Amino acid sequence: MLSISSLRNAAAISVRRTAVMRIAKSSTPFALHRTFATENNDNGKEESPKEDEAKEDVPKAELTEESKKLLADKDKQIAELKDAYLRCLADQENIRERSRKEIESTKEYAIQKFAKDLLDTVDILNMALTAVPVELREKSTSLQSEIAKDAEKVLDQLTNLYTGLTMTESELIKALKRHGVERENPEGQAFDPNKHQALFQAPMPEKEAGTIFVVQKMGYTLKGRVLRPAQVGVVADSQ
Repeated sequence: MLSISSLRNAAAISVRRTAVMRIAKSSTPFALHRTFATENNDNGKEESPKEDEAKEDVPKAELTEESKKLLADKDKQIAELKDAYLRCLADQENIRERSRKEIESTKEYAIQKFAKDLLDTVDILNMALTAVPVELREKSTSLQSEIAKDAEKVLDQLTNLYTGLTMTESELIKALKRHGVERENPEGQAFDPNKHQALFQAPMPEKEAGTIFVVQKMGYTLKGRVLRPAQVGVVADSQ
């Protein structure tokens, strides 16, 4: 990067050259004159010419008011360019710092939306657990409870618990689906090693070989990509 002094020297040289050219155009050009002297006219002989050498005087280039004004304008332009350059550097540094903070914030809070969606699931699960009476939450107290002696009340509590857990599962599946996670139940489908994991095989004459007849764990995909393969049992070839 050129320094301010270098730019100023270049501008001064340019101004001086312009002034010299203007002065040179307005001055009268110097010429070399030859003089011939003749002596001894009686003899009619002509002497050889003597050359008078003219010395070329180079005028000194002095800064005129116009030149000074041009130089001041160039100094002003240089100062403005330097100020604009420094401002540009500062803006770039601010952009880099802001981008770095945004990237860090994105990494730290990337799962914020997903975590927020799971809060409803946690609330429903907590309601299902709260529905179970305190005296039935431990075996030692449940045997002595009046509710345990009434089979109908016990069945009601189990039904409420199952309903709460079913709602929890349903809400959790919905939350996963909103973020691109899909659950797949491949029971009855043909086995695909890219999407399924075979845990065991068993011959079943009434079913076609290579068909999935039981699913122990569901499979999940994230935007079409396998997140976890389904763990299944596959019909073996009877032969």
